[in-house]
Amino acid sequence: MTRPPYLFAPPEPVSLPIRGSNMRYPIRRIFCVGRNYHAHAIEMGNPVDKATMEPFYFLKDASSAVESGATVAYPPGTRNYQFELELVVAIGAAGFRVSEADAEGLIYGYCAGLDMTRRDLQFKARDQGRPWDLGKNFEHAAVFTEIVPRANPGVLAAGAISLQVNGETRQCSDLSKMIWSIPELLADLSKFYHLAPGDLILTGTPEGVGPVLPGDRIDGHIEGVGTLELHIGAADGA
Repeated sequence: MTRPPYLFAPPEPVSLPIRGSNMRYPIRRIFCVGRNYHAHAIEMGNPVDKATMEPFYFLKDASSAVESGATVAYPPGTRNYQFELELVVAIGAAGFRVSEADAEGLIYGYCAGLDMTRRDLQFKARDQGRPWDLGKNFEHAAVFTEIVPRANPGVLAAGAISLQVNGETRQCSDLSKMIWSIPELLADLSKFYHLAPGDLILTGTPEGVGPVLPGDRIDGHIEGVGTLELHIGAADGA
């Protein structure tokens, strides 16, 4: 079947390297889990009670993704540009309404990721009851390491997670402190979406988030997953 001509060239697929392979992982969608560590929820002024609350999500465009090691411009429209280091689950099989017991079968692997945030714009939207898009979904707002194919067992339940800015530790926690586990998140998210290969799920950040400025360097590490690096460049348009 002949495809119709495009008005302009469609964008190339956005992808990430895979450890130990010459193939790349194409990104389909980027889901983000909000407030999945108690200490971070408290520092954001929104404590979480798992007994009465459910996970919530927001999305970033695949086009917002950049690879670890990049230099990104300080984004426009903000005076409070913040980091959030997170474990990222890379989906490798289709699933809809999966059970927690079957969730492991959807996982292709993991990487470390940064949910970069224009915090002032996020808070303004939150306080006005509006969507978070301006605060969360913008160019270079998602930073990822290479994908590490999962081992057996494939569900990560513990491991150190830490982040430094210019060599100073800002975040230091453990994956075991997530409020909702990976199987719980996949089972819940798959109630609302047909998960598919190429979907990335950022599983939430621990406490210690904070601002960065032009010239700063971010280094993050998740035990058994990878080490991430990001450099903050001059303000966009400067």
